[in-house]
Formats: sequence, C-alpha cells, structure tokens
Amino acid sequence: MNAPTPARRPVERTLHGVTVVDEYAWMKDREDPGVLEHLERENRYTSAVTGQLAGLRRELYDEFEARTLETDLSVPARRGDWWYATRTEEGKGYRIWIRREGGPDGPEQVLLDENAAAAGHAYFRLGYLLVDPTDAVVAYAVDVDGSERFVVRFREAGSDGDLPDEVPLASSSAAWSSDGRHLFYTVPDAAMRPWQVWRHRLGTDPGGDVLVYQEDDERFSLDVSRTRSGGYVLIAAGSATTSEVLAVDADDPAAEPRSVAGRVDGIEYRVDHRGDEFWIVTEHDALDGRLVRVPVNGGEPVEVMAHVEGRRLVAPDCFAGHVMVWGRQDGRSAAFVVRDGVPPRALVFDEEVYQLDPGRNLEFDTDVVRVGFESPVIPPSVYDVDVVTGERTLLKRTPVLGGVDLGSYRAVREWADAPDGSRIPISVVHHVDTPLDGTAALVVYAYGAYGISIPPRFSIPRLSLLDRGVVYAIAHVRGGGEMGKRWHRRGRMADKMNTFTDLVAVTEHLVGSGYGARDRVGARGASAGGLTMGAVVNLAPSMFRVVVAEVPFVDVINTMLDESLPLTIVEWEEWGDPSIPEQYAWMAAYAPYENVAAVEHPAILATGGLNDPRVGYWEPAKWVARLRDRTTGKRPIVLKMEMGAGHFARSGRYEMWEDEAFVLAFMLDQLASGSSPEVPEADPGAS
Repeated sequence: MNAPTPARRPVERTLHGVTVVDEYAWMKDREDPGVLEHLERENRYTSAVTGQLAGLRRELYDEFEARTLETDLSVPARRGDWWYATRTEEGKGYRIWIRREGGPDGPEQVLLDENAAAAGHAYFRLGYLLVDPTDAVVAYAVDVDGSERFVVRFREAGSDGDLPDEVPLASSSAAWSSDGRHLFYTVPDAAMRPWQVWRHRLGTDPGGDVLVYQEDDERFSLDVSRTRSGGYVLIAAGSATTSEVLAVDADDPAAEPRSVAGRVDGIEYRVDHRGDEFWIVTEHDALDGRLVRVPVNGGEPVEVMAHVEGRRLVAPDCFAGHVMVWGRQDGRSAAFVVRDGVPPRALVFDEEVYQLDPGRNLEFDTDVVRVGFESPVIPPSVYDVDVVTGERTLLKRTPVLGGVDLGSYRAVREWADAPDGSRIPISVVHHVDTPLDGTAALVVYAYGAYGISIPPRFSIPRLSLLDRGVVYAIAHVRGGGEMGKRWHRRGRMADKMNTFTDLVAVTEHLVGSGYGARDRVGARGASAGGLTMGAVVNLAPSMFRVVVAEVPFVDVINTMLDESLPLTIVEWEEWGDPSIPEQYAWMAAYAPYENVAAVEHPAILATGGLNDPRVGYWEPAKWVARLRDRTTGKRPIVLKMEMGAGHFARSGRYEMWEDEAFVLAFMLDQLASGSSPEVPEADPGAS
C-alpha cells in the first residue's frame, strides 16, 4: 500500500518579517471532510506497513499478560471504621473501588465498578472518586471520549445506582465540605482551563450551584482539594511560574475563600493544614523551597526547614503529630519527616536508582505513614513507616509472574556532560547478560518540561525489551525538575534548546560508554516529550535509528499563536509567546514542524488522539506529512491516530497492552539490525 499524500494547500504566515508556508494548515479544520478521510487513510497505511509485525505484537502482548497478576487487590487503607482499596479481576480492563467494614478483611461494599461504568463506551477515564467525610455518599467524575470534559455523578456508598444529581461539565478535581452535603468542583472554560470553582449542595438541581471563585487571569488554572485534617478546602491557582492558595473553612462551606500567602509574581508555594497553623513550602527567598508554618488567622511565618540549593522541597503533607515534606535530593525523589522538637530526617533507601511516592494515607491522627517505593528492577512496593522509630514494614510488593527472575536485571545511574558543562543524570536498566560492549540496541526516553521529573519506575512491558538485549535509559534532561528548580528554568523559554542538546549529549555518552551500538539507537517521548523527539530529529537525524513520538507537541509556533486553543495562554510562560519577536526567535530555532529538512530521517512512529484537548490531532498529522515530503530516506514514517480517544490514548488495560505491544514491536523491528526493508514510494495520485 502506498503512503498517503495529502493535498498541499499552501497558507502563508508572516510574523516579524519572516514568512513561512504551511501546506497542511487545512488539517486543523475538523469540519473539512477530507480531514477524517486522511486520518483513516493514515491508519490503514500504518496497519499495512506494520502488518508483518502482528506475530511479534502478539508475542509481546502474551508476555505482558503472562507476567501480570490480573486478579489483584491494593493494600487497604483505613479511614475511621472503613478500609478502602481497589481491586482488579482477570478479563476486566478497569478497577473496582471497594471498602471493607471494621478491618481489611471485613465485609465488602463496592463503591464503583469502573467496568460497569465504562460499558458501551470505547473510552473511559475516572477523574476522581471521593467518599464524603460522613462515609455516606460517593462523588465520581467520568470522561467517556478523551476530551477531559468530566461529568460528576453521586451515589449512596454501597449502592449500584446514581442519585439524580449530575454535574454536566467539570474538570478533574473536587473536595467535600465537612458535613458531606456540599461538593466543591472545578469547571473548565472554552480553552479547557479549569477557571472556576463551584459548590453543589447534594440533593439540589446543579443548575442552582454557587460560584465560589473565578480565576480571570488566563495564565492560571485552578485545582481544589481538602486537607487531610478536614479543616479546609484549598483552592490552588497556578501558572507556570506563580501560585496562590485560597482556603475555605470546611465546616462553613458558604464562607468566602481567603488567600493563605497572597500572590507574588514568580513565587510558587504549596499549603497544608495542621492544628491552628498552615504549613507552607514556599519559594520566597528560596529557589528550591523552604518550609514555614504560619497561624491560620495570620501572623509571621516561622521557618522549619531552611533553603538548601539543589535540595528541592515541593509540598508539605500534614498529620496530627508530624509533617512529611516531599521533594528531591541528589537528583532522586525524597521525603523528609518533620516532628516537633526533632530535627528533620530524610527517608533513605540504598538503591542507586528508585522512585519514592506518598502512599494512600487517609488517617490524620497516626504515626504511621504509607509510602510507595519502586525502581526499574523492583516492582511497586507498599511500606508503612513508623515516623517515631523509623521502622519500615513491607506490606506488599506487586508480584511478577511467568518465572521472571528480577535478579537478572540491573539498574544504575550515569551522568553525561552537556555542552555547557552541566551534568545530566541518566537512569539505565539492562539485563545482566546483555553485553555492554557497544553492540546492544539502546532506547532512550526523554521528556523535559514543566519542571516534571520522570520517575524511574518498574515496568512489566519493559522487561520484554530487556529480555531481547535492549538497554533502556531515561535521560533526565533540563526542563524537568530532577535537579531542582534551576533545572527547570534552564530548559524553558530562552533556554529551551538545552533540553534537546542534553538528549544528544546523553545519547553520545551512552553510546561512547558501550551501552549501545551507534546504529541501533531508538528514542521515545510523549506530549512535551514528543516535542523533544521532534526537535532532536531535526538537530541530529543520523543519531537515531527509530523515534517514537506519542501525541507530540510539534507544531509549536502555530499552536502558541492561537489563543483559542486549550493551554496556549497558560503555556506562554513555559515556551514563550511568538507574537513577541525575541520569543519567536527562541521558538523558531527548534520548532519541529517548521525545521524539517531534506535529510535521511529515522524510522518514525507518531501517535495522536482525535479528541485530544492538549495536543491537537493535527500536530502529528501535519508533521508526518511534512516529514514524508522532505525525507531523503526510505525508512517508514507512520501515524497511528486514535479516532475515539484523547491525550491518554485508549483506556482499558488490555487496550493499553495492545498499544504498548504495537510501539515496542515497531522499535524492536527497527533496532534488530543496521538495516530494514524499505517502505513503498508515496503514490502521487493519492490525496
């Protein structure tokens, strides 16, 4: 089958004296019947080009399935007289939310069976499930098309039918008042920015809900939550560089929100509550954060943990007798225990590469904190930590079936030198039998945006790569948050190019250190990481044998010029505003779509979602079309578009396994040797 050759309908854009031509701007018009026809044609072509991989995909899928305990139960978490958990059942793609009375083995109530809620829908995503503080009512939010427009429904706990109340449009955060009669929820604007908080009274028509707070600054999005103490509902307003937290007394849901620490441009902070104080991690006079406490009724802050550059404090997590502070130290995730009269103490693990997360902690008055721990070679593990004695109790480690010997894999940390002298951390995992002599296939994953750190987690599907002799690495490039706030700043706005040159430096280091063969290197990234993929394809096209760019943000300038699109204004502080000449110049230097050159490209698999509110489906579609126009090579360049999903692709676990098997089979096929079959020429007569 010949590759699609969509019509070229040139549109000129002149900005700051620079004129560029976009032959595929028409793909943005979803009402154009040619758009859906073209996307369907792309999917048929992708199926044809990858058809010979069906056997490998089936083999990979079977490995995922054989190694997964499909019928499983999470560790129950106590709240009062109830123990809450989720479970999965073999053959069912979604979770079942339950609680047990009196103890973890007590009689069970089903709160929500996602499988039943998903019935009849090609896509299903649960935004949240919240049991009210009186344990009587469940509020839950669902998205059934990937648009991230949620419907909020209510049911009596233990019932399988919904109450008449239904909020027709919401975002993915909410919080209950203390009496369990009022739900605070966020609502998106036309650009999908959560911009309002509303209050619904249970048992009333949602048409009469009350607007609690509205954020008119289009740079800011809202999130709402309830403190573990139960004392406050917190409304967090955040932009890329600034935040503000407002508090509502949870016992008085009609009270006006009041700011906890104001709003200062360039300062971010996070808040929790304990006793008569708010505990705050703030960047005020502290680039990487310091911990302070301040009376809820106002007063001078008292510093508890001072600022240490490179030790990133992110958020306080309050309990009755202590505070956990989550952050990063030495490039790893970290947690610090703060108790009255005792110096803060870090939770320390011996592994070289790992991820530490807060667990499901529902009780406020407890000295035991639940944490999650994993690494690329240690499956997800749940520990209870006694904050007084430091004793740790392993409650569960996710089993890996199929006779897998986890001792056959090794995870290490490497460092690469960037062109400016910065040292870039790398998480590497491989099978112990894989020779590190420069002959192995190598896959490098990268993201690099928003200050988000990519955690080195365990992955059952990744074992299928490792068992086939592939070395896998996560490049913790700048733009992320791995090495503190400065790490993010040095990979955004005017310094965004550092993200891409960091990935090149990491790949050179790994190849030079024997982790992979120079002609057997793959790269993978998603969303903003898809931007990273698109940029390095232009920057160093001969470096990679194969590139997977999932829902890639590759049409950067056009998207950032369109204020009607979701996230555009919000993200000017991350990427820049191209209407400003200087900022346009930054973006024009790396914008993937506009810098595609006539060179030999890697094999490329791009994915997209027709209903994606974050990265428009047209971005990967346009990019693939232009790549095929200009490439001088013969390697496959394909687009896999989900016609009924959004940013997060398909939703059931079996569908996700199928999608992952598709990606891994494509990569393995390209990395199998230094050459691969050529793809057919495009048909000039196709449109």
